[in-house]
Amino acid sequence: QVQLVESGGGLVQSGGSLRLSCTASGELFRFAVMAWYRQTPGKQRELVAGIAGIQGNGMTIYGDSVKGRSTISRDDAKNTVFLEMNALEPEDTAVYYCNYRRETDTYWGQGTQVTVSS
Repeated sequence: QVQLVESGGGLVQSGGSLRLSCTASGELFRFAVMAWYRQTPGKQRELVAGIAGIQGNGMTIYGDSVKGRSTISRDDAKNTVFLEMNALEPEDTAVYYCNYRRETDTYWGQGTQVTVSS
């Protein structure tokens, strides 16, 4: 089983920046598609960004709401995926979840709260 540990969430003012980190256990991280999702109470879980593993040559994808102001990256040597977000707005306030997908296996992190104040 893969365990995902997230960090970097917190309180930030509107217009500020934040970097989230997610570190995975196991030996197959480099083959996994990693992604960040976010969710607020009463709303659907939303894809923020995703990044492919070695097979996908690190291809990235971004949700429309964060495109142009977010960057997803990974360090396979450290089993870690990052999400850098800029120009944050109160609408970005949510619990952010790290997601790991490889073949038929899917794992989720515990979530980290991001709160953007106006």
